[in-house]
Amino acid sequence: MACASCSTKDGTPKGCKNNGTCGTDSCNKLTVFDWLSNMSLPNGETPFNWVEVRYKNGRKNYYKNTENLALSIGDIVATQAKAGHDIGMVTLTGELVRVQMKRKNIAPEGEDILKIYRKATQKDIDIWQKARDREEPMKVKARQFAIDLRLQMKISDIEFQGDASKATFYYTAEERVDFRELIKVFAREFRTRIEMRQVGFRQEASRLGGIGSCGRELCCSTWLTDFRSVSTSAARYQQLSLNPQKLAGQCGKLKCCLNYELDTYLDALKDFPKTEIKLQTEKGTAVCQKTDIFKGHMWYAYEGEWMNWHKITAEQANEIIELNKLNKPVTSLEEYALDLAEDTKATFENVVGQDSLTRFDSPKRRNKRRNNRRKGKQGNKNASGNQNQNQQKQNNKRRRNNKRKPQNAKNNQK
Repeated sequence: MACASCSTKDGTPKGCKNNGTCGTDSCNKLTVFDWLSNMSLPNGETPFNWVEVRYKNGRKNYYKNTENLALSIGDIVATQAKAGHDIGMVTLTGELVRVQMKRKNIAPEGEDILKIYRKATQKDIDIWQKARDREEPMKVKARQFAIDLRLQMKISDIEFQGDASKATFYYTAEERVDFRELIKVFAREFRTRIEMRQVGFRQEASRLGGIGSCGRELCCSTWLTDFRSVSTSAARYQQLSLNPQKLAGQCGKLKCCLNYELDTYLDALKDFPKTEIKLQTEKGTAVCQKTDIFKGHMWYAYEGEWMNWHKITAEQANEIIELNKLNKPVTSLEEYALDLAEDTKATFENVVGQDSLTRFDSPKRRNKRRNNRRKGKQGNKNASGNQNQNQQKQNNKRRRNNKRKPQNAKNNQK
């Protein structure tokens, strides 16, 4: 999986220092799995002579193999450009290229057909690598030049052509920018042909990459190739809070993942009545307040009693609406809400001897107080014990005296 710059030497990885966006496919950015590689063509069929070539940050193009070169995935090739040649890596060959070209509406027999010149030589690769090493320091200087000229634009990336004859500057801007003076400064400073190309904020995020709020790498920089429009209605259908900070992605636009489960939510909402429909009952008119798509529940409140919500199912709501269409009002929503009364009794039991779940709620008392209480209890016990002993002694004396009195009386009579 690793390229020459990411390979290990003496057990230590070199590292390409491109943070997962190198142009030699080592980080598998926007790669395509050739699931037809183990299948052979029928007899008499010629292989499709177009290949897919990828450049820096996932930029791809399709070229015709007019020289009938034996190409496979991972080969570095020199391709035709408007002026000079470019260097890229083959990412797909065979019949899957035909499918990809059809999906992107690229005609195999068009007028602007680009060709593959040859497999890249070591000299071509060395020139390409030196040009790639110049891109990062050039980007720092280019941004400073744009700031000095007070242009409202952001230069996000620079890409050299394979023969180092042209540099393409990718930038984003809210409004139209007059960068004619900036191009003169770039040409004088960098000594190469300059091309300025404006990209959208989503395209910029896909080129630069990053980590999303889900903790994974951005979809647009790994596998997502088409940017569909995302609206706030997608968040409303999924009952998400309309918070721009949570709904916006790294590009500042609405997250593309809002569209992933939208179709499932729309299918589930077909069984729910519209929230604008009011329920007519003898007790009053009820208005929808909340919907739980997963459990199929809806909450309604009477007009004027907005604090008291009544939970019913979507089927019950549809039943009430049908009765209202027949001018048969329902007595009240409480009749339906009683069926959904929940048992709030705790279902867990301490069957295996765990400690109490509330053992950390009350703070522990100090040991000194416990010791003082113990000492006091022991003193009280000793005092009560002494009192009991004294009382028993007195009772014993009284018993003895009572026994002696009748004997003394008999002696006196004699």
